[in-house]
Amino acid sequence: MKLSSFDYHLPPTLIAQSPIDPRDHAKLMLINRTTGSITHHHIYDLPQLIPKSYFIVANNTKVFPARLLGRKSTGGKVEILLTKPLGHSRYLCISKPGLKLGDVVKFEGSDLVGIVHLTVTSAGQTKPTSYERTIKFNLEESTLRTTLSQIGSMPTPPYIKKMLGNNAEYQTLYAKYGFSAAAPTAGLHFTNSLLATIKQKYSWNEITLNVGLGTFLPVKEDDISHHHMHSEPYVINSSTAQNINTLKQSQKLLSIGTTTMRALESNATYNPRGYKSLVFQEVTPGSYSTDIFIYPPYRFSITDALLTNFHLPGSTLLMLVSAFCTYPNSKEHFTNFENSLLGRAYTEAIAHKYRFFSFGDAMLII
Repeated sequence: MKLSSFDYHLPPTLIAQSPIDPRDHAKLMLINRTTGSITHHHIYDLPQLIPKSYFIVANNTKVFPARLLGRKSTGGKVEILLTKPLGHSRYLCISKPGLKLGDVVKFEGSDLVGIVHLTVTSAGQTKPTSYERTIKFNLEESTLRTTLSQIGSMPTPPYIKKMLGNNAEYQTLYAKYGFSAAAPTAGLHFTNSLLATIKQKYSWNEITLNVGLGTFLPVKEDDISHHHMHSEPYVINSSTAQNINTLKQSQKLLSIGTTTMRALESNATYNPRGYKSLVFQEVTPGSYSTDIFIYPPYRFSITDALLTNFHLPGSTLLMLVSAFCTYPNSKEHFTNFENSLLGRAYTEAIAHKYRFFSFGDAMLII
């Protein structure tokens, strides 16, 4: 499968720079994979559009203000994005410009100093990729997180050019746990009133997947099968797992966002020959990690419907949603994005001036 198969042209004016206010007034496209129909609505229509036979699973991860701006000892500016806490005041991070072993970074307005090491982490912890560095701060772990939250800002994607008015703009209303470097953006559309209505009508369940470096790394391999996804940790507690397993016997599952979908597909499958041969068994509670890379053709084992935003050309998220809309999950075989049901939907979204990416509009795929 070629990377060029997942390309499309998007006018830059359609890249949303801020969320709609109120959030549930964003546009919503409804795609029916069986009939191929495409209709236009708003997020506040969700309670009327989601079939009664569905239950919902969402990702309640919390975005940490993990973007730090500082200066090296040479005086040069450096931007650091924390991607994963390792404990004992140590983190994995990526930086711009790159950092070398022994570099020291100081942050203005604080005596916080990080000594950055280009080393592999100790036994039992995540090995850095070629993009990551291990850094150690001089503050104790007990006070470090509070200090970082004071000097850091939300790590919004590079296509968002303006500073956020407040951190709440890049946080779901139900964010509770974890340490994410990006928001599960499908969940940004919910308001308190909409969420209350949906919880009254449907069973609402939450898992936690920490969005990490994989969100920021583009696919560079021409043959996408050679691309390796960065591993992301997730947690499913016992009561949620039991509820999902019980509900799945008689109802269908709607994933709020691709992060929820990836965690569930990784967990709820029996895959003796890798991720291409999947049979649903049950959701197993516990703490895990996933590097699942989903692209056509792929048979989804647990997810029956998806609420998701509009994604970047050539991104792993566009590939995942393309797989969800094509064979063996629908009658349409995937040849390329442009000629697929999803590609036609994107073309229609552009014509109707939908807003794209993190702060943009959404689609409900059933």
